Amino acid sequence: MRNSKAVLIAALFAGVAAFAPGGAIAATDYPTRAITIVVPYPAGGGVDAMARVVGQKISDAFKQPVNVENRGGGGGTIGYRAVSRAAPDGYTLLLGHTGSVSINPSLYVNLNMNPAKDFAAIGLIASMPVALLVNESFPAKTLSDIIALIKKDPGKLNLGTSAVGTGGYMCAELFKSEAGVDVAIVPYKGTAPVMNDLLGNHVPMAFGVLPPALGNLQAGKLRAIAVTSKKRFSLLPDVPTFDESGMPGFEAVLRYGLLAPAGTPPEIVEKLSAELRKLADDKEVQQRIHFEGGDPLTSTAAEYAADVAAEEKKWGGLVRKLNLKVD
Repeated sequence: MRNSKAVLIAALFAGVAAFAPGGAIAATDYPTRAITIVVPYPAGGGVDAMARVVGQKISDAFKQPVNVENRGGGGGTIGYRAVSRAAPDGYTLLLGHTGSVSINPSLYVNLNMNPAKDFAAIGLIASMPVALLVNESFPAKTLSDIIALIKKDPGKLNLGTSAVGTGGYMCAELFKSEAGVDVAIVPYKGTAPVMNDLLGNHVPMAFGVLPPALGNLQAGKLRAIAVTSKKRFSLLPDVPTFDESGMPGFEAVLRYGLLAPAGTPPEIVEKLSAELRKLADDKEVQQRIHFEGGDPLTSTAAEYAADVAAEEKKWGGLVRKLNLKVD
């Protein structure tokens, strides 16, 4: 009888050890197998590119494979949901993006998304500005010119963007709200059709990320009026910001970061966060991020969590103000 009790007590303590201080041992040894970074969008986009840049470097640092898995659909909500429900062990991570973690929680009202509760922030990776682009034949040369032109004929000019709820679309809505202008926003299914119609002068101006436009900007077929970042974009140093162009404080950039399911041990989060911070000084990573149209960023886990909260407040407020909804 005593032996049975001893075995039972030992088993209980062993079970507790698996979840209590002993869990820190597993965190210290992490990782011991392959890590998966889920991209909540199809392959080939900016989020996918960031995941592959980061994944390769984390793999090199930890001497373990890092697989990038694309789970597109639902505007990023399918991949978001998959990672939020994954085991909180550090082996399934999310490549976070402003759209999936800061816009969608308010836009997709029936999904009950809450990044603060669903995830543990690991750290920022990069930011990508959006630019106000115009066809080469468009008469306005500056942001002030464009605002004056719109106000001269309210509701007559079209402004192209990617789909409703995307970063480009939300930048356009923010511009429309803060500039106090009446311009017709024309959302397309993606960036490529926006650029095609802008080049064909079917829409005179558009908000878009820069990589798809760079070749045509360099060829003089398009002009960049202003960028939405606080500082000038490294690849277009001669293009002013909105802040410099008469809209003080205007900022609307897309941010990329790494997140883990809520409940992931702090030791694992910090181990990953420390590696991300090292990447900001890696010349190869900097070049790759610049090539994809972004600027490297770095942060602690707490700083990224605060950034996600601030961005969700900003974009969520705009979504609610405009009463935008996606079922």
